Amino acid sequence: MNAFLPLIALVTALLVVTATFGIAHLRGKYDTIDTAWGAGFAVIAAVSLVVGGISPVAVALTAVWGVRLSWHLHRRNAGGPEDRRYAAMLRKGKRPVLRMYARTYLTQAVAMWFVSLPVQFSAPGAGAFTVAGVLVWLVGFGFEVVGDEQLRRFRADPANEGGVLDTGLWRYTRHPNYFGDACVWWGLYLIACQHWPGPLTVLSPLLMTWLLARGTGKPMLEKDIEQRRPGYADYVARTSGFVPLPPKRS
Repeated sequence: MNAFLPLIALVTALLVVTATFGIAHLRGKYDTIDTAWGAGFAVIAAVSLVVGGISPVAVALTAVWGVRLSWHLHRRNAGGPEDRRYAAMLRKGKRPVLRMYARTYLTQAVAMWFVSLPVQFSAPGAGAFTVAGVLVWLVGFGFEVVGDEQLRRFRADPANEGGVLDTGLWRYTRHPNYFGDACVWWGLYLIACQHWPGPLTVLSPLLMTWLLARGTGKPMLEKDIEQRRPGYADYVARTSGFVPLPPKRS
């Protein structure tokens, strides 16, 4: 492994988000960073492969996950208004654009770099951990893709306006896509565990899981939904918040 690979990966992440910020500023829509999130991981993985000769399996899985996620978010956000979170940030304090870059974009660059450490420290060569990692990744990717598609179809039906999706995977977890996202990164971590010092990157999937379940993922999203959908509280009461579980009886 190239000793300078983590530094190169960090510079790559900073370049990706800075370029994204420039595009977002020109567009006047700062939710562009959401589209760049998955693609940024794919770029970091590709650069790491060229510079550090890391595991092609980890790179391929990261690229598939990242490109799919970016395309999904781009398709979801295209043509719509600015995300409520970013619109609220732009209304507060002085120099909102600079604060947007420092607090949102640069923060996401660092998170992108840190979460991708298992990929950066993966090494060529397959074994039991590689197989286990691919299987966990497949479970996570399946949850994410199926969950996103079920939600897209639900939202596309005008009859569901103001309703709550509680069928399919959403019957067992309020966030199958977030759960799948976490599994993807635990799978990539297992692939990194095939060779030392990959196991030392355990804080990376832990951070991603925390962000999704306790940080900027589930809590912020549910707070927004609860204000707009009266039936959501009942759904919360009977449905697991993250890990898929049988729903509670009414």
